[in-house]
Amino acid sequence: MDAKVTLSFDESVLASAKAYAEARHISLSRFTELLFRKLTAKKYDTLEELPVADWVNILAESDVQYKRAAK
Repeated sequence: MDAKVTLSFDESVLASAKAYAEARHISLSRFTELLFRKLTAKKYDTLEELPVADWVNILAESDVQYKRAAK
């Protein structure tokens, strides 16, 4: 079941994320869900422990199963 949340982002970050998701034909919600799912799969005590390479791999090598909304 999906739950709604409200998040605040820098406008330029949001615009980039929307464009990224749109280019891949997924919703911004599913893109954000994917990132959260991948980042929380490992246990990091601080954000500084999160390797930059993980961010790149999350986006580049993910075996994502996209859920698309009906048109």
